[in-house]
Amino acid sequence: MNGGAGDAASTAAVPEPLEWKFAQVFGEPAAGEEVQEVDIISAIEFDKTGNYLATGDRGGRVVLFERTDNRDNGPRRRDLERMDYSISKHPEFRYKTEFQSHEPEFDYLKSLEIEEKINKIRWCQTVNGALFLLSTNDKTIKLWKVQEKKLKKVCNMNIDPSNTMGNGTVGSTSIPISSKPCFENGGCDAKHFGCSINDFQFPSEGFSSLHLPAVTSHETSLQARCRRIYGHAHDYHINSISNNSDGETFISADDLRINLWNLEISSQSFNIVDVKPTNMEDLTEVITSAEFHPNHCNMLAYSSSKGSIRLVDLRQSALCDNHSKLFEVQEASGSRSFFTEIIASISDVKFAKDGRHILSRDYMTLKLWDINMDSGPVATFQVHEYLRPKLCDLYENDSIFDKFECCLSGDGLRVATGSYSNVFRVFGCSEGSTEAATLEATRNPMRRQAPTPSKPSRSLGLTRVVKRGTDNSGADTNGNSLDFTTKLLHMACHPTENSLAIAASNSLYMYYA
Repeated sequence: MNGGAGDAASTAAVPEPLEWKFAQVFGEPAAGEEVQEVDIISAIEFDKTGNYLATGDRGGRVVLFERTDNRDNGPRRRDLERMDYSISKHPEFRYKTEFQSHEPEFDYLKSLEIEEKINKIRWCQTVNGALFLLSTNDKTIKLWKVQEKKLKKVCNMNIDPSNTMGNGTVGSTSIPISSKPCFENGGCDAKHFGCSINDFQFPSEGFSSLHLPAVTSHETSLQARCRRIYGHAHDYHINSISNNSDGETFISADDLRINLWNLEISSQSFNIVDVKPTNMEDLTEVITSAEFHPNHCNMLAYSSSKGSIRLVDLRQSALCDNHSKLFEVQEASGSRSFFTEIIASISDVKFAKDGRHILSRDYMTLKLWDINMDSGPVATFQVHEYLRPKLCDLYENDSIFDKFECCLSGDGLRVATGSYSNVFRVFGCSEGSTEAATLEATRNPMRRQAPTPSKPSRSLGLTRVVKRGTDNSGADTNGNSLDFTTKLLHMACHPTENSLAIAASNSLYMYYA
């Protein structure tokens, strides 16, 4: 009896698979319209509240979106609470503003062109209603402040509008200009005005026509201003920036180094990780991604091209060359090939909101790690396993080097990542979940829905290993039906709700469940 009750309780604890629906799209091209290279989205990020969304593109622009559905809904919400049923409402966003963050540059010392493409965007803490965010291209990081400014206008001037000229200066008077002799220090001859200075007196009742001008506020406008420029600190291309939970510092990472910055100081940074060997011929791996722990300001994680994740504690030493924990998958004997290291390279790492788990994305899989267990991932989700027979072709057209991002839902129950043919995958990562949805970034996302996979397999050890999503997502076993030119590299999960933002070329798609 007790065992059956326990099984029923555990089954009830597994969340139901979500049905994802289309919410909004921004920048969707018309039929036959050609997409410009500079308009392709290259970065996307929600802020911590989920009320703002920022995207960056290859043209160096940052576009901000603001949530609109959570305003002035107090009475309506109370009415809905009295009903016996709930009405699901998805987050609605509107275009807020945009600004040019980076311009193309040229490094004359290295004869190198620096693209304006935005690599990463990270939100900072909001101060006095002003929005702050970091954006970076390959070499330079900038701190931006976006704030509403009220346009002020001076009214009720002591000037007759009919006697004013277009630029607001006083027009002609009754006295000809040629009859006004000039005196030093701004003096004048009072005789020209028909009276002497000594005879002039102010009336006791004053001048009724004189009054003080008034300053009035009219419509507001959004202004983006660059507050700091953090440059000249990276010899290689910046691949990651991440804010610290202390609200004062952030890190930036390139292929070989990770630097620690103070938001208020742009003239210097501290190198905390350096994997550059004395002899570059001895270089075996590079840094691919880095992120601060969401709660502990002394901890950060960074991934490498060999498929490993290192957890670093800043309290151990100033230069964190020695990691505190190492997470990697041990290779099976005899399974190594020419493509093993390429497909093992981790393109993105993300901490869960609680800081307990780390999500990593390599070319073939998504892996979920528990920071308290370094023996192996607690779950593995197959994303591109059906492409394994096509690795040679993928290597020839460079698709094997595509860097897909990943994200976790705010409740930590689901993970998501992108694929080819505008397809993205959503997996349930709670224990016992079999959720594995394949959706397409269109107005009808469910048309690429994959069949429910079989029951996930588990290891016999203490570490729970789940391998799901091995279906071919509507393609044949060789993946011939996939379009490798349309790929979803960038996406973000809403921090508090079941909502996804997907970047498909120059379009931003929003989905909810």
